[in-house]
Amino acid sequence: MPRPTSAAGPAAVILALVVLLGVLPARVAAEDAVRSVRVVNLPPVQHVTGTVAIDGTIAHASLVAFKDLSVPPVEPTETGRLIDGGTLQASGFTGLVLSLSARAGGRALRSGNIGVLLIPDEDAIVKAFDEDGQVLFPLDLGAPLTQGSFRLTATAQERFTVGFPRYRVRLYNTSDKTVSVNLFAYLTN
Repeated sequence: MPRPTSAAGPAAVILALVVLLGVLPARVAAEDAVRSVRVVNLPPVQHVTGTVAIDGTIAHASLVAFKDLSVPPVEPTETGRLIDGGTLQASGFTGLVLSLSARAGGRALRSGNIGVLLIPDEDAIVKAFDEDGQVLFPLDLGAPLTQGSFRLTATAQERFTVGFPRYRVRLYNTSDKTVSVNLFAYLTN
C-alpha cells in the first residue's frame, strides 16, 4: 500500500527554520542594546596638588647594624642593668629579620645565652620597663655561648612582624665573660 505524502511536512519545517532564524538576531541585538549604568564615586581620601614625581627607586628594605657593643654579664631579668644598644627606627616597614653574633673575650667557664630584647619605644611601655621591670611586647633573640674552646656564637636569622615605629635595643649576657655583640636588623616590607 502506498504511503500518503504530505506536502505540508517539509514546508512546516522550512517555515519553522525561517521563524527561528528571524528571532535569533533580534535576541542578540536586544542584548547589545544601550544600558543605563550608575557610577558612584567614593569621597576623595587624599587631595593631591602640584607635581607628583618619584626620583630613583623606592626602598623596600633597609639594613641597620649595631656593631661592637660590649656586653658584660647581665641577666635578662635585670632590666635596670641591661646594656643600651641604641634605638631602631622601624617606621614605614612591616617586617624585621634579626641576626645576632657575639665574640667572647676569652674561653667561657660558664655556658650562657647572649641575646637582645627590642622593646617598643612608647611611653606606657617604657614606663612599665623602667619603673616595674616589666618587658611588654618584646622582640627577643638569643644564642647560646657554651663552655669550651668556642668563643664565637651566632643566631639563626629570625623574622618578626613590626608592630611599633621605634624599638629600644637592650642586650644581655648570661655567660661569665664580657662579649662583643653585632646585631643586624634588616627591615622589610
